[in-house]
Amino acid sequence: QVQLVESGGGLVQAGGSLRLSCAASGRTFSSRPMAWFRQAPGKERDFVAAINWSGGITYYATSVKGRFTISRDNTKNMMYLQMNSLKPEDTAVYYCASQINSRPNTQYMSDFESWGQGTQVTVSS
Repeated sequence: QVQLVESGGGLVQAGGSLRLSCAASGRTFSSRPMAWFRQAPGKERDFVAAINWSGGITYYATSVKGRFTISRDNTKNMMYLQMNSLKPEDTAVYYCASQINSRPNTQYMSDFESWGQGTQVTVSS
């Protein structure tokens, strides 16, 4: 199983940028698709972006497409989320997760495991 630790969150003004990092331990990291989810206060955890094992295929939630970029570096066991043009509605705790099956382009939480502790992103207006 992969263990995950997120970092890089913080407070930023609307229009600003942040880069989140997800550090993974475990030998299976490089063979698994990975994803970012987020959870705003009082709301369900939602899919943000995902990336296949090699980094060659990515997909995004409609709400972040064109503003966020997911990437990974398998040599460092790291995954990233570059967030630009941030909006107050992007405020949430962001989690990284490891996919447990081969379902393509999935956005379902049940297809992922090894959730990290999350990192808080707050965007002020």
